[in-house]
Amino acid sequence: MANIQRYGTSGMLDDVFGDLMKGFWVKPVAMPGEAELNMKVDVKESDKAYTIHAEIPGVKKEDIQIDVDGGQLSIRAEVKREEEKKEGEKLVHSERYYGMVSRSMTLPVEVDAQGTKAEYKDGVLDLTLPKKAAKSARRVTIA
Repeated sequence: MANIQRYGTSGMLDDVFGDLMKGFWVKPVAMPGEAELNMKVDVKESDKAYTIHAEIPGVKKEDIQIDVDGGQLSIRAEVKREEEKKEGEKLVHSERYYGMVSRSMTLPVEVDAQGTKAEYKDGVLDLTLPKKAAKSARRVTIA
């Protein structure tokens, strides 16, 4: 009897609707058996810069777009499906994926967009985002 839970009609609908919407908005909808794209990101901070390591396997560096605006960072990548058809051959099963993946984040301090460095090697994007010098405040004395 301890395992029985009582639901009211509004509570049950809230749970079902909440679960449906949570899954819909949090991650992309994928068909059963279909691999989904994802980008795993590590962010490190030092006194002078932020360092970002993003895993984006299967992407060409020409298909990666990085935007820096103040403290806002956006990374977008597109995996393109390249089909090779040979005569007398048909695809029986494929686990390779294609599509677009993106990540955006707001950093606590504005970064110098001009000094940003990016390198992409072996499916890992390394970004170095130098912090902008803090604006110095000045107290004005009245003469």
